[in-house]
Formats: sequence, C-alpha cells, structure tokens
Amino acid sequence: VQLVESGGGLVQPGGSLRLSCAASGFTFSSYSMSWYRQAPGKERELVAAIISTGDSTNYADSVKGRFTISRDNAKNTVYLQMNSLKPEDTAVYYCSAKRFLVYWGQGTQVTVSS
Repeated sequence: VQLVESGGGLVQPGGSLRLSCAASGFTFSSYSMSWYRQAPGKERELVAAIISTGDSTNYADSVKGRFTISRDNAKNTVYLQMNSLKPEDTAVYYCSAKRFLVYWGQGTQVTVSS
C-alpha cells in the first residue's frame, strides 16, 4: 500500500496550492479518503474528507469555503485545492485512506508566508 502526496511548497498569504495524493496497492474506489494536517507543536487534525463515490464531503470549519477535496477513482488520486491560504494553514498535510484499515501517506509540507 502506498499513498504519495505531492504539490506542497511555499506560498504567499492569499495564494493557492493543489495537493495530490496518488494511491496504489488497494482498491482505491472502496475507500473514503481524507486530508489531515499537523502544525508544529499541535495535534494532527482533519481538514477534509470524501466518501468512496465522491458524492459527499466534509470540511473543518477553519477551511470551509477555501478548500475543496475531490477524487478521481479512475486515476486512484485524491486532491485538495487550497485557496485564500493563510499563515495558520502552514502544516504538514497528510493523505489518509480508510475502510476497515487506515493507511497514511508520508506528508507534504505547506508553508504560507510572505
């Protein structure tokens, strides 16, 4: 099983980034997918989640209206479009797959700073 995140980096406040998570080694279309983040000195928190079919999503209050989670089951990939980024969005972002088990990616750093 592999979850490989990409798309992180340094961006100015108000900017945008699109994270991707490429999955392999399991039946991607059967799993709900989530993005979590962990800032230095803080606990890991759920950012956004999407069910296996893509028909339902949910978001942390702190990112509602700014972030969008989506998935392409044909490409075994989940995305996180992040707009209007704020310094407090700075964190390592992790992709997670959940059904009976939970799988995690290695994370990608997002830094929002001027």
